[in-house]
Amino acid sequence: MPKDITLTIDGRTVKAPEGTMIVDAAKLVGIDIPVFCYHPKMEPVGMCRMCLVEIGRPVIDRATGLPVPEADGSPKIQFGPKLETACTTPVSEGMVVIGLSDKVREARRDVLEFLLTSHPLDCPVCDKGGECPLQNLTLEHGPGTSRFLIDEKSHAAKHVPLGDLIYLDRERCIQCGRCVRFQSDIADDPVIGFYNRGRKMEIVTYSDPGFDSIFSGNTTDICPVGALTTADFRFGARPWELNSAASLCNHCPVGCNTTINVRREARTGGGVAIKRIMPRQNEQVNEIWMCDKGRFAYHFADSPDRLKTPLVRSDSGLKETGWDDALEAAAAEIREAGSGLVTLASGRLTNEDLFNLRQLTKAQGGTFIGYSRMAGGDIANHYGMQPGCHLGSLGKDSVIVVAACDLHEEAPLWWLRVREAVKRGAELIVINTRPTRLDSAAGQVKRVRFGEEAAVVDGLLTDDLGEKISQSENLIVFYGSDGLGREAVGQLAGACARLLHNSGHARKVNSGLIPVWERGNTQGLWDMGARPADDLVELLAGAKTVLVAGADPAIDDPLFERALEKAGSVIVQELFLTATAKLADVVFPVLAFTEREGTYTSGERRVQRFYPAVPAPESCRADYVIAAELGRILNISLESRAASLVFTQIAAGIPQYAGLDYRKLAETTDQWPIISRSDVYYGGTSYANKQGLGVQLPLLPMDGYDLFIPDGVPVLHPEAHELAIYPVTRLYDRGITVSTSTLLEPRLARADLRIHPQTAKQLMLADDMHVMLPVDGAAFPVRIMIDETVPESCGLISRSTGIPIHEPQVAQVIPPVGDQVKRERS
Repeated sequence: MPKDITLTIDGRTVKAPEGTMIVDAAKLVGIDIPVFCYHPKMEPVGMCRMCLVEIGRPVIDRATGLPVPEADGSPKIQFGPKLETACTTPVSEGMVVIGLSDKVREARRDVLEFLLTSHPLDCPVCDKGGECPLQNLTLEHGPGTSRFLIDEKSHAAKHVPLGDLIYLDRERCIQCGRCVRFQSDIADDPVIGFYNRGRKMEIVTYSDPGFDSIFSGNTTDICPVGALTTADFRFGARPWELNSAASLCNHCPVGCNTTINVRREARTGGGVAIKRIMPRQNEQVNEIWMCDKGRFAYHFADSPDRLKTPLVRSDSGLKETGWDDALEAAAAEIREAGSGLVTLASGRLTNEDLFNLRQLTKAQGGTFIGYSRMAGGDIANHYGMQPGCHLGSLGKDSVIVVAACDLHEEAPLWWLRVREAVKRGAELIVINTRPTRLDSAAGQVKRVRFGEEAAVVDGLLTDDLGEKISQSENLIVFYGSDGLGREAVGQLAGACARLLHNSGHARKVNSGLIPVWERGNTQGLWDMGARPADDLVELLAGAKTVLVAGADPAIDDPLFERALEKAGSVIVQELFLTATAKLADVVFPVLAFTEREGTYTSGERRVQRFYPAVPAPESCRADYVIAAELGRILNISLESRAASLVFTQIAAGIPQYAGLDYRKLAETTDQWPIISRSDVYYGGTSYANKQGLGVQLPLLPMDGYDLFIPDGVPVLHPEAHELAIYPVTRLYDRGITVSTSTLLEPRLARADLRIHPQTAKQLMLADDMHVMLPVDGAAFPVRIMIDETVPESCGLISRSTGIPIHEPQVAQVIPPVGDQVKRERS
């Protein structure tokens, strides 16, 4: 723990930890020292010189090592001959800082005048106007006139697309380097940089496609001018026209805090439209960052293709009807089904939705199924994260194990946080079958065969890492489903829990198990009582009524589609007319997350609340309301008046949620760095968190809990002419909530079969060749992609691309007819 240093800034006494920069120490007492290049999340570089201050230090007697006293007994202070940068100068005992002298004011005025010689004065049409640090600091510290003629200004290209998502106005760039440093130091994607020198210096992209980074949108938040803008907000609105609502990203299990900006628009007939999604500060979750999927994949919420009215099947197909008729029709099917009701729900739903669906299903004696490819939610409730756990506190004496997952693709903000922990001194162990972006930060990389992950985790304490793990203060274990089926994932979760238990880290603060779930609220799905089915096809086919909420099994697998066709009836609650909805007898249109409130539980077991951003369409209802309305007809008492009241019932019925309510979830505490919209120059335009930091759940007691999970997942051994096919996860999947964003279309995962060059040679396959892949009696078209990172004799298929591979399996690739004849002759 660093010791506190006492200094004086503009006459005020400040105490700050040793190593703190002056600009940050000033913030602690509400003194704003202006900056452009400095950012509290990045290493200081002192490029812009805007933070120049006068600094005095106590004169030290060389003989005694003590400060030389003045006549009045106070330390004698000696000021330097020149101004110094407050962003690169750490505090020292007895230091005196002056930031309001005439000398300092003149220096700031000169810096701004110099910047404006190359900057267009187009504030009325600039996207940054209203939240622009340069604009604000010029008004506060800049000159009233300029000594440079306007025709002498430097002119550069405007509206330059660095990539599909980010535009650059080179004329506005002040070369502060924030964007370049973020991409290099934090995102580990040095895909943009400076080119040329002097007035010709400019930001360029080095990647193909341009600005190829999943964190590119963050550069627009921290840009102190209007040089970088996002493609969907550029020229979209003025900041002062926008209203804000606190929300959450539900695309992955991190649970990033966000802010949704909205305003009324003519294109929506005077209705409220979403203009952009911005990060909201939560230092325990996403700090002030977010990935591009969370930033841009919200357009499904205002898609014109969304369902607007209930549908009921007649002899001529699905027909629009009123809510009363649809509810009566669905309730009749559920009543008839009795215990033959199967409810299939996903982690896309809120805790409130899942709880009411569970209660409805339970009252009928039915089966509540979680639509998930993973296992271990119950293990996480005994060995997972608990109150007080904070990834940001990991450093020296911490060990992080990442097994069978690619955090860069599956949970990008956890990838960032693990890398930052390694920079602070944490030991990282990566266990995977193939290289991932995290390997470069790992102290140990254990390359295994698919299916061997659990055995390798079980052996960690007996190999050369055992002593380091056992003696570490903290142990965090991430586990996923990279190339694994649900049974293997369950065994891996058990092995990870045994590692925590046997090393003495189980149930300790800052130690625990973190499942890398496929959805934002899969942990909540487990908490509300849903469990994956051992044989979902058989269960669906034998059901009298299937109620599907927030899932589209028919598009994922033809076997699921045929099983639903065999079910007695199908009821669907959905945003769009999905493949599953087209099979339904009754379809209910539901509200998007932007139109309602609710809670999600993240992979760190943190319950967080989100708020409505736009008015709810009268023709749509929340999933929990639909379940309650069905219950009313069936004489089952369920809460429908407000999500907060449903959550009160959750707190009363789910042990780990006891004592929670919406007020507790809305509580906040002071965070560092201090992010405020009143001084966007300091940390960027990320929003301060005033609506709730969330609450981590306590662990369930161990009494009677058995951790034993049978070992042994068979490793596939394909023949010479076969491939072992394994499912993996891509960030930009083709799920309905992502594929509806036209901005992300070029990035969406494709039906590619990735194989090693040697495997391609053995099977006589070529890069970009289109072949057929047999799966469960059907053949699916895929494109061959040669990838040296794929293990030999293996093929990788991205999930959610229409290829129904949920478990590892052996298959024989069918080449085009001409190529097949050549192979047979050879």
